[in-house]
Amino acid sequence: MPAPPWQRVRLMSLPPSSPLPAADPHKPLLWLVSLAIFMQMLDSTIVNTALPAMARSLGESPLQMQSVVFSYALAVASFIPASGWIADRVGTRRTFVAAIVLFTLGSLACALSPTLHWLVAARVLQGIGGALLLPVGRLAVMRSVPREQFLSAMSFIAIPALVGPLLGPTLGGWLVQAASWHWIFLINLPIGVAGLFAALRIMPDHYGQERHHFDLAGYLMLAFGMIALSLALDGASGFGSAHALVLLLAVIGIAALAGYWLHAAGRSDALFPLTLFRVTSFRIGILGNLFSRIGSGAMPLLIPLLLQVGLGMSPMAAGMMMVPVALAGMAAKRLAVTLVERFGYRRILMINTVCVGLAMASFMFVSGRQPLALQLLQLALFGAFNSMQFTVMNTVTLRDLDAGQASSGNSLLSMVMMLATGFGAATAGSLLSTFGAHLTGHGASAALHATFVCVGVITLSSTLVFWQLPENRPHPRAVEEVVE
Repeated sequence: MPAPPWQRVRLMSLPPSSPLPAADPHKPLLWLVSLAIFMQMLDSTIVNTALPAMARSLGESPLQMQSVVFSYALAVASFIPASGWIADRVGTRRTFVAAIVLFTLGSLACALSPTLHWLVAARVLQGIGGALLLPVGRLAVMRSVPREQFLSAMSFIAIPALVGPLLGPTLGGWLVQAASWHWIFLINLPIGVAGLFAALRIMPDHYGQERHHFDLAGYLMLAFGMIALSLALDGASGFGSAHALVLLLAVIGIAALAGYWLHAAGRSDALFPLTLFRVTSFRIGILGNLFSRIGSGAMPLLIPLLLQVGLGMSPMAAGMMMVPVALAGMAAKRLAVTLVERFGYRRILMINTVCVGLAMASFMFVSGRQPLALQLLQLALFGAFNSMQFTVMNTVTLRDLDAGQASSGNSLLSMVMMLATGFGAATAGSLLSTFGAHLTGHGASAALHATFVCVGVITLSSTLVFWQLPENRPHPRAVEEVVE
């Protein structure tokens, strides 16, 4: 299926990029897209440190709040495949404006939610808007900025993706402590309103040059399968793994995904053609991403819970403890490029996956008796290993796709990344519920420590996937062209 051009961004062969001129007429558009990305990235990280406060306010257990995270990730994963097609049909301006409106209204609904169920529904609305913001913003930039300035423009709008995770946890903790958890969502309102008025004035209205067929049947089967499996995984934390509803949802999800596989077999216009999986590095990369990101998706939920529920830290202190994770992650991205160029993908992924898994499991030893410096070092090491894992996994997944496969392969990778993040949150919730029921009398810390070990083991299992990679080294610039 010919896919929207924005999805080819990472694998395009581009000439050396010229810097953006000081009086660049496209700067307002870049600032607008940056603002939208910042709002989305801030929201994805600001929530985690507020979960214990939300639980107290809503009368829920802090160990049962994973649905707040997983519902958003699942909504984003479900709508990513349709985002480019929607923008081509109704135009980038209308789609971008609608995305901001949905995200802002979803934020308001989150702040006004009286129960956990209402909050989860509002997070789904937020996720639908979030699924459109980034890809449609990229598409508008790609169609507006001259080709020779494209890489500079993409580097400019990538800055919020680094600042959001750095600022989010600390800001979330401060807002909870200074006001209430509602303000982590209310803070999006002025940003959203400003972005809305700016989009109406600045966002160009591009349409697709060709009307591409959209595989609606395949999309519905794939989305339905993802949702059913995610609900089964999340439901296991409340019903128990043998509950009939959980098993029914799991069977329905597997059947829907099997139906998509049969539907896509032999179809050149399938949403994600099965020929993608004939590419060894892509097949291994997608599977490795799924397993590895389950653990990584659980950690942003588990670490703030450990710091606040297990160690008794304030929300502000817990948020500040997350700063080393983000800083070390930013520093490690460049190191990942150097290491892969020297040692190759297979060796680095094998070693680094073990390091990530052990770093996750090591949180079972965190206690109030540890020196603060040791805790900060542990968090920084996890952030560095995790960031390198993302960078190398993304690159190895996309590196061998040809021009005709790049668009759909990139879209599938983006979907799997968000889906695995949701799976990670749901897995963490299920494990916490199980260990909490069997470790009564030992406190929440025991359940958290056992869960860290399990997510570490899940991550370690992905070494068996990366072991199948062929041993070779990339072109010197190959790793730099794919960014998380």
